[in-house]
Amino acid sequence: MSDERDTREDGEETPAATRPSGKRSARRVRASDTPADTGAVATLDRPSSRKADKPAAKAKTGNPFKRLLEFLTQVVAELRKVIWPNRKQMVTYTAVVLVFVVFMVAFIAGIDVAFVKGVDWLFG
Repeated sequence: MSDERDTREDGEETPAATRPSGKRSARRVRASDTPADTGAVATLDRPSSRKADKPAAKAKTGNPFKRLLEFLTQVVAELRKVIWPNRKQMVTYTAVVLVFVVFMVAFIAGIDVAFVKGVDWLFG
């Protein structure tokens, strides 16, 4: 088997290009990273002009009702991506929270009673 192929659990080979490698595809080079004595010119992956940032700035100055409508549609789209708990999970989560709250109330009340008794004993 070559280095460029990977075998999945079912025995089928997949090409290396389809697997994520975890590495960036193109590394950005800064001018400070290039050696000064070679005279190499640093190139960036980003275009030199800032024209790509103009539509974002223009959207901020548009109609506020359009922006509000766009915001609300994006909120609805994000809420559709949420994995909502079913009834059993919700009952379980609620019970866990209530038990934790009751425990914390009892714990804080116990500490409060202990401090009151300690202050009464010390200054009483």
